[in-house]
Amino acid sequence: MPRLVRLTALACLLTAAMLARAEEGAAAGLCYRGINLSGAEYGKRGGVVGTDYIYPSEETIRYFADKGMNAVRLPFRWERLQPRLGEPLSEEELLLLRQAVGLARKAGMTVILDPHNYAKYDERTIGTPDVPVSAFADFWRRVAAEFAADHGIVFGLMNEPYDIDGPAWVAAANEAVAAIRETGATNLVLVPGTIWSGGATWFDEKPWGSNAGVMTGFRDPANHYAFEIHQYLDVDYSGKHATCEKADEVNDRLLRLSDWMRQNGSRAFLGEFGGSKDPACLAGLSRLGRMMADNSDVWIGWTYWAAGEWWPEEEPLNIQPRPGKGTPAQLEALKAALDGPADPDRCLPGH
Repeated sequence: MPRLVRLTALACLLTAAMLARAEEGAAAGLCYRGINLSGAEYGKRGGVVGTDYIYPSEETIRYFADKGMNAVRLPFRWERLQPRLGEPLSEEELLLLRQAVGLARKAGMTVILDPHNYAKYDERTIGTPDVPVSAFADFWRRVAAEFAADHGIVFGLMNEPYDIDGPAWVAAANEAVAAIRETGATNLVLVPGTIWSGGATWFDEKPWGSNAGVMTGFRDPANHYAFEIHQYLDVDYSGKHATCEKADEVNDRLLRLSDWMRQNGSRAFLGEFGGSKDPACLAGLSRLGRMMADNSDVWIGWTYWAAGEWWPEEEPLNIQPRPGKGTPAQLEALKAALDGPADPDRCLPGH
């Protein structure tokens, strides 16, 4: 057989194998489709629950469960759960966290624990003398020991690291995950990149490189992780605007990221995304939902940002239910993504 013919045949076989894998993943559906329930990350360092910050109510959790969602990303403050670095977790805050987790688990929802701290503790960056990497690892060792018995709990290492170089963040993430696994915990771990873990900027080159380059240095001893991606559709990808000029561009860039995940044998989770009721935003949200479903060989799920009892009603991305307001338009835009299959068991170890 001529060499060109052999190469062409091999290329066809490889393409067929890749398509079969993608079709198999898409048929299996996503593992998680859910909501960020904002509130426990609010307020000053300490604060009083019910006055300065709040955990989600059973009513709110049940609303989103009834809409077909099966996951809650639960933001909270590291400083409240561990008031002093290297010391035990606060029993009072741990009880509040456990109560919120229990309500979500009662509703059949997976809970993603999210220290919403931007790779900082008291505004001091992980890896500096005041917040050594060992302190971050200690925090996760203690949290993992509390929640290791429940595979309905996912560990989100950190919300949106920024002002930290990629190699420094990877070193911190590696040490934290090693500490988690030392406890015997086999829970799924979600690992963000730096630069706010943006999907559209995953390949952007900085003086230290790019997330696409440095995150290949992440290692999980249990090999049970996904990269957590955040992505908004507005002009600067921040989610702070009511318009969605970048909706088409974002979809294309996340498709490129999907290919990167395949090439590196990794998986992705869209931990934050959202848009206003603007028609371009609604169309963009619907398209993102379809994109992840179509590429569920690498995307394991998503959680929309955001809802919560104290989430400002005037916030354009808000989908907290309000009496007499009907179903939020953003939920209607995601209806097709919520109607398909979702199988959390597919994201358990060994699957």
